[in-house]
Amino acid sequence: MKLLLLITIITTQYLFAIVSIAPVEIGNKSGFSTNVEIGLETKRGNTEKDNYKASARLSYDNNTSCVVWAEVSGEYGKSNDVKDTNKAFTHIRYIHSLTTDENLRYELFAQFENDDFRRINSRVLGGAGLRYRVFNSIQNGKGFFGLGLFNEDIKYTNPLIDPSENNTRLNSYLAYSVDFSTNSTFSCSIYYQPKVNDFSDYIQTNKLELKVNIYKELFLKFNVIWDVDTNPPVSVKKSDFTQTTSFVLNF
Repeated sequence: MKLLLLITIITTQYLFAIVSIAPVEIGNKSGFSTNVEIGLETKRGNTEKDNYKASARLSYDNNTSCVVWAEVSGEYGKSNDVKDTNKAFTHIRYIHSLTTDENLRYELFAQFENDDFRRINSRVLGGAGLRYRVFNSIQNGKGFFGLGLFNEDIKYTNPLIDPSENNTRLNSYLAYSVDFSTNSTFSCSIYYQPKVNDFSDYIQTNKLELKVNIYKELFLKFNVIWDVDTNPPVSVKKSDFTQTTSFVLNF
């Protein structure tokens, strides 16, 4: 049955890649671990389209007090010989426990991204915050609440229309993950990131993910992402919706 499902998905969907949104926690998997995803979409005939994406995550967990992970991804696509996708993303995060409360952690993070079709030449940010594990059980899964600050520097592709920005934003999020079988996981997260001096200017990211084991270390993953930016560059829409299906290999 699993083999039949795998063949069906391969013939009806294209491979696509998004690094897992499941919250990383100290003690999840001790030592070094790697997750790699590679995606390819090719269409010929009435529609000429090529889309390529790759992503990878490297993590180190000392299993007692800290975990650090870094991920990088890139995507490039053309439709009818016209480039319609070109973006890159890098994120690194360090999580460390606090002795005062076993459920409380502090986080340090940095990020770089660019996206030609959202008119972003570069967006560089760095920040810090606290994360509290609200609950942790086999039946109900794991729930987290995070709160912190970050500073971002944004340079747009057309500075005459969209001047550069330097903002300080609140970083708040809710993250949830539950295992509903031995190797299958459902995860969701909501990020709300307003400017500290103007809460009407905010970024909101909503993500859902279902990861199902197919065979050994091969997984099938479904992602739904809805992004909102209340003050995007000129001619860029305020919201983006993405649904992807991907195959993931862990090692």
